[in-house]
Amino acid sequence: MDIQQLLYFRTLAETEHMTQSAEKLLISQSALSRSIARLEDELGVPLFERQGRAIHLNAYGVIFLRRVEKMIQEYVEAKQEIQDLIQPHTGTISLGFLHTLSTNIIPDMISQFRDSYPETHFRLSQGASHVMLEQLYNGQIDLCFIAPNEKNDQVGWMKLWEEELFAVVPKNHRLAKKNSITLEELKYEPIIHLKKGYSLRETVEGLFLDAGITPKITFEGDEADTVAGLVAAELGISVLPDLKGINKSKIIQIPISRPHCFRMIGIAWLESRYMSPITKTFKKFVTDQYVSSGW
Repeated sequence: MDIQQLLYFRTLAETEHMTQSAEKLLISQSALSRSIARLEDELGVPLFERQGRAIHLNAYGVIFLRRVEKMIQEYVEAKQEIQDLIQPHTGTISLGFLHTLSTNIIPDMISQFRDSYPETHFRLSQGASHVMLEQLYNGQIDLCFIAPNEKNDQVGWMKLWEEELFAVVPKNHRLAKKNSITLEELKYEPIIHLKKGYSLRETVEGLFLDAGITPKITFEGDEADTVAGLVAAELGISVLPDLKGINKSKIIQIPISRPHCFRMIGIAWLESRYMSPITKTFKKFVTDQYVSSGW
């Protein structure tokens, strides 16, 4: 049994189609059939049920596939670990982050890191906290910058900074000229929120709940800049962090004096997954900068 046989088996298990699998693997159908037959002979059991041209995993195949996935993952990580030892200061870091961090924080962070490690490459992904966590579990990203998640022993998380939240109102709104307001003053205003599932939405809802306010939600958006655009169109007000890099000519950000409104941002990683030396270096760079100096 070798890694190639395991890769052939996994592909056939995924497609359950001999022709498609052979094309995907760039080998002939006969070569694929021989490889699967040798694997079954070695294990002493059939792994597929064959009915004419149809092929399906049987009970033995389902059990074996679970183990094969782990074996292939171990092989891939071992191979990567060896390559990383050969070149510890180069490589690609897969990084996820919230949309609201994309305009200045993440670009500045990457730029400063690459001043010291110019051969590092980044693969970037943006989304909500729950999307980032799913990608973390699936191995699509190595690290992500998200709000705190529910306690989970699989995910490591470290607080990096707090972001102040502001009341965002149209430029001609009755509150626009105030230097600060209380959350209570937004009690009867039409609220524009991010959609459910976003950590910022949950944070803002928690602030309203603690203040005994039931917000009147009029619109929901997928991204914070979309929400700001709806505010600019005078369709309601919102509570958002400072949105650098967007057009603020038609909106006003007003500090909220009571209660203290903020959200936490931290860095998350999967405890059990192998982390390359360059990813570890980046993680240390980020935590040293933010935790020690507040950057």
